[in-house]
Amino acid sequence: MTDWSAPIGGLRPEPLDVPTLVERLRLTVFSAGYAAAAVPALALAIVTLVAIPTGLAGVGVLLALAAVPATQALTTAHRRVSGLLLDDEITAAYRDTSDLPVLARPFVWLRDGERWRDFGFLCFSATGGFVLSLLPAALVAGPVTYAIGLVVDTSWAWFWLALLSGPLLFVWWVTTPALVRARALAERGILGRSRLEARLEEVEESRAEVVDSSAAEIRRIERDLHDGAQARIAAVGMNVGLAEKLMATDPEAAAALLREARETTVSALEDLRSVVRGILPPVLADQGLAGAVEALTIGLPLPVTTTFDDVPRLPAPIESAAYFAVAECLANTVKHAQATRAFVRATHDGERLRIAVGDDGRGGADPGGSGLTGVHKRLGAFDGTLAVTSPAGGPTTITMEVPCPTP
Repeated sequence: MTDWSAPIGGLRPEPLDVPTLVERLRLTVFSAGYAAAAVPALALAIVTLVAIPTGLAGVGVLLALAAVPATQALTTAHRRVSGLLLDDEITAAYRDTSDLPVLARPFVWLRDGERWRDFGFLCFSATGGFVLSLLPAALVAGPVTYAIGLVVDTSWAWFWLALLSGPLLFVWWVTTPALVRARALAERGILGRSRLEARLEEVEESRAEVVDSSAAEIRRIERDLHDGAQARIAAVGMNVGLAEKLMATDPEAAAALLREARETTVSALEDLRSVVRGILPPVLADQGLAGAVEALTIGLPLPVTTTFDDVPRLPAPIESAAYFAVAECLANTVKHAQATRAFVRATHDGERLRIAVGDDGRGGADPGGSGLTGVHKRLGAFDGTLAVTSPAGGPTTITMEVPCPTP
């Protein structure tokens, strides 16, 4: 049975057998489909060209509201088909206009590079792409037509045409895989981003998120220092200054101020320790991720089972990111899950750190919520991933993976 979703095979000469013949016919069908798609592509290209200059008149906006979504549907189908033939994923990154008024969307589309890629595809599909994709079907349809003509009309003209069938079929046999592959590669070049481009965009986005996260963390530390330790240390200075003035005239009041200053100093030290723990818990540096997570769970109001199977010491930035990711997940469990127990399981296979945090709560965790979004951004800085399984009624399992090969 023919696998229609199979990628294109190799371009080297193949044996003349039934499976190879079926493969050639399959590719010819795909090529004919590419050629047939030139009709809607041409129509959409014309409508788009008319919509651009008539946009200010209002007519172009209405045309764009019809043409652009139709073009996206057409290019999405081509991305899928060409991706299957190339055994690759061809993606697009359209600007999100779902939250905009309908009549305002065409003006955003006009500045969207992905939409212009789609328009370029329409032009290619209706011109050079049409010719490229028509060749395999024409090469195999010609000999069939000549053979039928020879049966119906035995004139010498049909005889000579039928004689050409052999060379045409040979050309069809040899060139069809290359022609179909060329069409798929052209579509990937027009409609898709290369893996390097996609990776570069991911890195840029991740870097921006890390910068934003770092800036927010710095502001939090500054706020904690200003509201806590700094205020207490300032109070200590004032009390000591007053005690110095009262030392000669009222020793008892001076002693009381010094006692208060001592107590305030102790509180300021606690505030400083709290800030330091928020930056990097000492137990994380001393005992690693396993010890830090176990220490974290001690103060939680529900039992948490921790299991760390052969997790070695990892680079400090990864351990820190994993620790705070687990801390955020457990904090969400305590706040929202209404759970009676939770667990943390971590493994390392030599290439990736995998952590699962779960509970028996009510479920319904939102992967797009602020808490889990922050976890995803934190892990994204290290190419990490986050997956959430949380059906209504529970249980919830959050799986995090971070690449970190051990030497």
